Amino acid sequence: MKHPFLVAAPMLLALAGTAAANDLPEYTLVIKNHVYQPSKLKVPAGTKFRLIVNNQDATPEEFESTDFNREKIVLPNSSITVYVGPLRAGNYGFFGDFHQSTAQGRLIVE
Repeated sequence: MKHPFLVAAPMLLALAGTAAANDLPEYTLVIKNHVYQPSKLKVPAGTKFRLIVNNQDATPEEFESTDFNREKIVLPNSSITVYVGPLRAGNYGFFGDFHQSTAQGRLIVE
């Protein structure tokens, strides 16, 4: 028979991870007319955060950053969640891979 703690421990860890994820600061970017709004987003240094990317266009976009190593498709009229950080102070670019000429933005980490 397994010890009750050994059975419950994975469940407790999963719940703790969920609680920690819910406590993260959250920021939202909107893609509209193939442009990120806001195009500059200030976030705190040394803090993990949740970034919601809401695509209000009728076409898909790919949220991408080579500076903080993220890449994720955002379907038309839908949202994605991207976890970022913690990052050091500085400027980090991101872009829409499908509309690189207009979908450009920066994280200003302070």
